[in-house]
Amino acid sequence: MLLDSPLNRVGKLQVFIRTRKNVIIEVNPKTRIPRTFDRFCGLMVQLLHKLSIHAEGGNREKLLKIVKNPVTRHFPIGAPVITMSFSSKEQIKPIQLAEETQKPNPQSVVIVIGALAHGSVVDTCKEFTQRTVSISNFPLSAAQTCARICTAFEEVWCVEDILSGVKTPIET
Repeated sequence: MLLDSPLNRVGKLQVFIRTRKNVIIEVNPKTRIPRTFDRFCGLMVQLLHKLSIHAEGGNREKLLKIVKNPVTRHFPIGAPVITMSFSSKEQIKPIQLAEETQKPNPQSVVIVIGALAHGSVVDTCKEFTQRTVSISNFPLSAAQTCARICTAFEEVWCVEDILSGVKTPIET
């Protein structure tokens, strides 16, 4: 879903995955994640053994790679770090979150979204999170949270205009 988003297609999205064992995976925006569980598992096993996955063909670009800890070394300098959590007392609409992170000037933002079967994402990233928010009155899946956050930033950053060639505030 993330890699198929307009936000990714205009180069405004960078994805990192941190596993329970603190392995950090950088995902190239051109990566196409396998759609079946078996193929995905095979890809992850190969990645953990070889430390990177290359594109097939002449390019041989790295599509997935294991990168060094800590995860914060991969964050844009000065970017606010916001964690999504249903249990947060601070509730905000995704569009409001996107708008307020871009004032007074457009900037990069780190959004932390948990995809844990058990436990809390808040517990795993409290050492670097500056703010924890909830974007719904209901618990959301990681996929739903990603979709809502991506859509909000696409609107604030006028991504459809970028795709159609119109100059936008974040390009000037």
